[in-house]
Amino acid sequence: MTLHQDPRVRLAALVVLAVVLADQATKALVERTLVLHETIPLAPFVALTYVRNTGAAFGVLAAAPVGVRLPLFLTVTVVATAAVLSYLRRTPADQRWRVAALGAILGGALGNLLDRVRYGEVVDFLDLHWRDLHWPAFNVADAAITVGVAVVLLASFERPETSARTS
Repeated sequence: MTLHQDPRVRLAALVVLAVVLADQATKALVERTLVLHETIPLAPFVALTYVRNTGAAFGVLAAAPVGVRLPLFLTVTVVATAAVLSYLRRTPADQRWRVAALGAILGGALGNLLDRVRYGEVVDFLDLHWRDLHWPAFNVADAAITVGVAVVLLASFERPETSARTS
């Protein structure tokens, strides 16, 4: 079976494409409609707040020089992508949720990588909060990575089906 005929590759690629398109479209919409640091409340605990994150998750290494930060983040993304692709190759085709989750992780990584290459930072805009307590702002790519990792972790607790079941 060639690579493009592999149902795992097709499903993962479809999810990657959907995540990247949704991520980049929402970021472009935020950039066109909001001024940096502008906030639009949506609900008592959710707002759109346009920020730029120069660091990794939760702003880790945001203060590091760009000459250190950008190559490090690009290297980590490439290594993580290779690891996820390796895991995808070893995932049985019938484990569609796991394959889709791996696609979400790859799509999220690619969406944020596009920002880092283009801007040297990532556009974030989803602001979850309770009164004055704010979770760090995030974006569609971050959400896809988080959900993908959660699904993969939950799937790792499944017991493998055995072909020699006794009744």
